[in-house]
Amino acid sequence: MPIYILTVETLFQRIISSCLKVMAKTKEEIREIVREIIADIAPDENVSLLRAEIPLREQLDLDSMDFLDIVMELRKRYAIDVPEADYPRLESLDSCAEYLTDRFK
Repeated sequence: MPIYILTVETLFQRIISSCLKVMAKTKEEIREIVREIIADIAPDENVSLLRAEIPLREQLDLDSMDFLDIVMELRKRYAIDVPEADYPRLESLDSCAEYLTDRFK
């Protein structure tokens, strides 16, 4: 049985490469992630009816605390930090997907 010896650098590169493959998401996957988070925060809402281009607050009964919960869940589940100045960029599912695509890479 052969013995494989990996340098720390090679091992680190493999781990990073695996993590990046897991993290990279399509825009549709990101929309689904946001839907799942909303469903957890507001279980009475029917997230399957959400239209991607319409602002979430026009479609759902979300207050500012619910919105902050969405941002906190992104941080908790995916280690994605959204600065307060960027909150308006999370207005709709489409804008969430557009904004978050680079952060999932």
